Amino acid sequence: MKVLIVDDEPLARERLSALVHECAGAAVVGEAGDGRAAVEAVERLQPDVVLLDIRMPLMDGLEAARHIADFEHPPAVVFCTAYDEHALAAFDAGAVDYLVKPVRLDRLRGALDRARRFGAAELDRMHAAAGAPTQRGHLCARVRGNLVLVAVADIHYLLAEDKYVVVHHAKGEVLIEEALKALEDEFGDRFVRIHRNCLVARDRLTGLTRSADGTIYAQLEGSAATLEVSRRNLPGLRKLVRHL
Repeated sequence: MKVLIVDDEPLARERLSALVHECAGAAVVGEAGDGRAAVEAVERLQPDVVLLDIRMPLMDGLEAARHIADFEHPPAVVFCTAYDEHALAAFDAGAVDYLVKPVRLDRLRGALDRARRFGAAELDRMHAAAGAPTQRGHLCARVRGNLVLVAVADIHYLLAEDKYVVVHHAKGEVLIEEALKALEDEFGDRFVRIHRNCLVARDRLTGLTRSADGTIYAQLEGSAATLEVSRRNLPGLRKLVRHL
């Protein structure tokens, strides 16, 4: 069983690694110090199980587990944390077990045995049955086969095109296979709809402009994009602009 250890504390990773070496049939294939690095490591190393801390910089373990669950063949996730109040959220995120630090060898062996018994179909059912997710801090995309994580705070606007959404962000653009309505539901406090096919970041919106033919466009900080505002969304957008 290939094990990936994820914790922002080097000593905690070292201790977990030593414990894994005491577990028959398990081997550590890699380590990561934050949730974002964990997602990238899962793609690169294809582990069978991830021992995942929850409180970490850049991306916490709960969000990392959500991104990992979206992989075609996701590994089993076992949370290892000093905070037992996260247990319910951990199982909502599709974890097969939850260990409280300091992790005991017998509990780790039990968690790895449990993960070993979970086949791909059972993991898929667990992820599908997971509870309503919390708001993500990143969106996950693939560019030429490589995993790309875009911080939601860096996104200027989201534009629906066919079955994809184009994420326009500070460093460029990427395609994701998510519904615009689902993104609006999840990030309604961050983005506002200006058209049936477009959401813009509230903190990037600077004003509205009218063209010679009377069409209204949204103006965004840091973007020269021409984004049309629909008549349906114009009244609410005008109210929002007046409070900027």
